[in-house]
Amino acid sequence: MTVLAGYLPTPEGDAAFRAALGEAVRRGERLVVLNSARTGAPVSADVAPEAAVAEMTARARDEGVDIEVRQSAHSGEVADEILRVADETDASVIVIGLRRRSPVGKLLMGSSAQRVLLDAHRPVLAVKP
Repeated sequence: MTVLAGYLPTPEGDAAFRAALGEAVRRGERLVVLNSARTGAPVSADVAPEAAVAEMTARARDEGVDIEVRQSAHSGEVADEILRVADETDASVIVIGLRRRSPVGKLLMGSSAQRVLLDAHRPVLAVKP
């Protein structure tokens, strides 16, 4: 089994990584970090820079956790990609970061985090920075 972290290079993503690493240590499981940009985006701020990936990898290895960072592009909604990878890796838990949004913002824009929380067939740990 694995712990799956949805990651973006943001304070919310960093909080998700830290929580996921803690869960992987506690459970004695490997960690899969999903950092996936949308297909067709010429440049994406969603892709973590090499230095951030190296730092995550080093932190996980220091804790004795086997880590895999996936940065392949996805099409469609990121929530669908998180749920797909959770099924593929048989994740014991999905860890996501939440950001503060107003009720009107949620109504107009939707929420990937909300979709993961409602549609996942496994536990979801949602954390804030």
